[in-house]
Amino acid sequence: MGLKWTSVLLLVGLSKAEKSVVHGSLISAVAQGVSLGIEGSGAPVDTGGENTGLYQSPPYNSVRIDRSSWIATCDSEQVGHECINAIDGDNTTYWHSGDDTNGIASLPHNITINLGTVQNVSGIAMWPRAVEDGWIGTHDVSLSTDGVTWGDPVAHGAWWPDSTVKLAVFEPKAVQYVRLIARSSSNGDNATSIADLQIWSANSIPTAPQGKRLSEVGAWGPTIDFPLVPASAAIEPSSGKVLVWSSYRKNQYGGTSGGLTQTATWDPNTGVVSRREVSDTEHDMFCSGISMDVNGRVIVTGGNDDTMTSIYDSFSDSWIPGAPMNIERGYQASTILSDGNMFVLGGSWNGPQLQNKNSEVYNVTADTWTQLPNAGSQPMLTHDNLGPYHADNHGWIFGWKNLSIFHAGPSQAMHWYFAQGEGNVTDAGNRSTDYDQMSGNAVMFDATGGRILTFGGSPNYEDSDATKNATLITIGDPNTPPVTVKAGGDMGYARTFHTSVVLPDGSVFITGGQAHGLPFNEDTAQLTPERYIPGEDRFVEHFPNNIVRVYHSWSLLLPDATVINGGGGLCANCSANHYDAQIYTPPYLFDADGNRAPRPHIETVAPASLRYGGQITITADSPISNASLIRYGTTTHTVNTDQRRIELVLQDAGTNMYTADIPNDPGVALPGYYMLFVMNANGVPSVSKNVQITLNRRFGDYVEDSRSGQGVFVG
Repeated sequence: MGLKWTSVLLLVGLSKAEKSVVHGSLISAVAQGVSLGIEGSGAPVDTGGENTGLYQSPPYNSVRIDRSSWIATCDSEQVGHECINAIDGDNTTYWHSGDDTNGIASLPHNITINLGTVQNVSGIAMWPRAVEDGWIGTHDVSLSTDGVTWGDPVAHGAWWPDSTVKLAVFEPKAVQYVRLIARSSSNGDNATSIADLQIWSANSIPTAPQGKRLSEVGAWGPTIDFPLVPASAAIEPSSGKVLVWSSYRKNQYGGTSGGLTQTATWDPNTGVVSRREVSDTEHDMFCSGISMDVNGRVIVTGGNDDTMTSIYDSFSDSWIPGAPMNIERGYQASTILSDGNMFVLGGSWNGPQLQNKNSEVYNVTADTWTQLPNAGSQPMLTHDNLGPYHADNHGWIFGWKNLSIFHAGPSQAMHWYFAQGEGNVTDAGNRSTDYDQMSGNAVMFDATGGRILTFGGSPNYEDSDATKNATLITIGDPNTPPVTVKAGGDMGYARTFHTSVVLPDGSVFITGGQAHGLPFNEDTAQLTPERYIPGEDRFVEHFPNNIVRVYHSWSLLLPDATVINGGGGLCANCSANHYDAQIYTPPYLFDADGNRAPRPHIETVAPASLRYGGQITITADSPISNASLIRYGTTTHTVNTDQRRIELVLQDAGTNMYTADIPNDPGVALPGYYMLFVMNANGVPSVSKNVQITLNRRFGDYVEDSRSGQGVFVG
């Protein structure tokens, strides 16, 4: 199968050839005082030094806590390897869990640190031993004010099995006790060992803006530790699990393409994080295009291995290779079309840097690629100071009616692309008064109304000031001029490299980014999220967080109507790596007292799979006022062309029973899997149920020809 669960010691010296030099990662790392070297050497280290050997982003606005007054207690210990060795500042000594009458005491094991005084604890670093003995795999971090009462973990997940320093960062809390629980080991035995620990205290704890309630600003929750730096992500419609990946290494994309990808999944239902090395498709999937097809398959194209296609089917938990593209690409945009096939545009980060790189269409049933020579990338270029290398990156494209694609940016100029025949492209005017907004965001928050919100970005991919500019675009029939107006008086904060999701109520949550865009540098990070409320046409501030999310970060909507926000970095031995994600709970899930609001529950939805133009029947456990469909998301590098929201009009059909019509156009209701949310009169959403929208089989529709296996129009 080529799927390996393995322990890997990574050498992470950077070559001059890798593109991270162009992105300035070496410059950024050196500027931040981080030495580049070899991880996991096991050489003696003075772990008392500030952020020594982390090669990760340390807790924001925090300092290492002096260990002179700490008291460590462990569930067990070996003679000569006592608990105190975990906090002595010497990584050649270590704590090792003890034995019981049956040999090595069984997992889980834990170490608890009494800090001596109350601190705003914001993170913990753990030095493993140099040899694989008791390396911690899955783990929890919990906090307590008295050492007796422990709440839910503030961080949990799985660390990569090697001797590099492990870090868990979380929202700061004023506590005196910190507990690290080891729930598994890397080699499957019962032992746990720790060479050393550091703990950080934040200079301040984020508070709600202007004293607002959680029902107005939401709240940040626990972090999920991944064994890799997640630069790309998708939600699996089969299970709601979050699939993430980095590159051929856990923390680095540069050098030579590896023909493999490090991936991981997080299960929100169980909290389990697992990892997988994917070599089946011989594809390093960093900086790829990503789209999800009608059957929920994640289709990944190009990137480091610049023509390759990889397809992940979460229902069978399998990766399979697809046909290679005709043109080498990286940083391209892709979207599903109204016929269910996939359109790809741009991508000069890899392959030839062309002024007019042809688009291509992937037939998802025939597994074939077709170039569209009359629908090239030249019209959508920005004026980036590095030319096509960055000018055709990360396009804001939306599959629309009759095989059209609306290009909303990031160039100031907008366009209509068409995927019929050899393709075509026409001008759609400029996006309000905006300039180019590379690495900004675009979200179709109202597909039925053709409404798209664009916001943020900067004139150049790197080393440019970000903008607050926000534009509301309304599109209609293909090849007609869109209507553009300024949205909400612009954002409250200038951002680039930020991320966003559309929420069930139609508002758009925006988080992260920085005021001056520089890859792998975390200066000018924006820590206060905001939300665009369409009905009020305004942006409102939300609860700040204490974890930086800039270049290579991402956000996705989860089926429980919360947001997962993660990643950042992937720059080898630099200080911008984030091996984690964090859960944000929007305001609609809190009541006025800050408690979780009672939620409606979807009891049934039928049919669960239907053609566009069909009707669904929903039964709930209580009255509902609104409902929406949100397409499952895939994302990398600020782009998520899969997500779109369809507001449903409910008709009463009995006690707590409703019907709703699906839009009668596959360009509006793109084929694929959607999350169905219902909301009560207070705007509180349910946990979602899956609805799959498929294609009709009637005159003029695009179907697979059973004789040839090729897609054709019925007629």
